[in-house]
Amino acid sequence: MNLYPPGSIAVIFCAQRTQNDDESYSAAADAMSDLAAQQPGYLGQESARSADGLGITVSYWEDDMSAKTWRDHPEHSAIREQGRGKWYAGYTLHVTRIERSYDWIK
Repeated sequence: MNLYPPGSIAVIFCAQRTQNDDESYSAAADAMSDLAAQQPGYLGQESARSADGLGITVSYWEDDMSAKTWRDHPEHSAIREQGRGKWYAGYTLHVTRIERSYDWIK
C-alpha cells in the first residue's frame, strides 16, 4: 500500500458485477488499469472484489484535472459504456481530496 500527498485526489468506484462475460470483463479491467497507469497525474490504484461480485477500486491522482482527464479518455469512456451495458448491475463513484495519508505495518 502507498501513501498519497495531501491535496491529491481519490476516485472511489464501487460496482456490483453482473454474471455476464467474466473473461472479457477481466481483459477490459486489466487493459484499463494499464492505460490509467500511463496517464499524466496517475499515482496508483487499489482494488478488491467480494465473492458476490461487489468490487471497490480506488484510483489516486495528483489533482482533480488529472482525474477528470482520465474520466474523459476516449478508451476509458468506451469501456465505461460497455460496463453499463453488460458488466455492471450498478455502480457509485465518489471523488474526494486526500487530507491525510498514513500507514501501519506489523
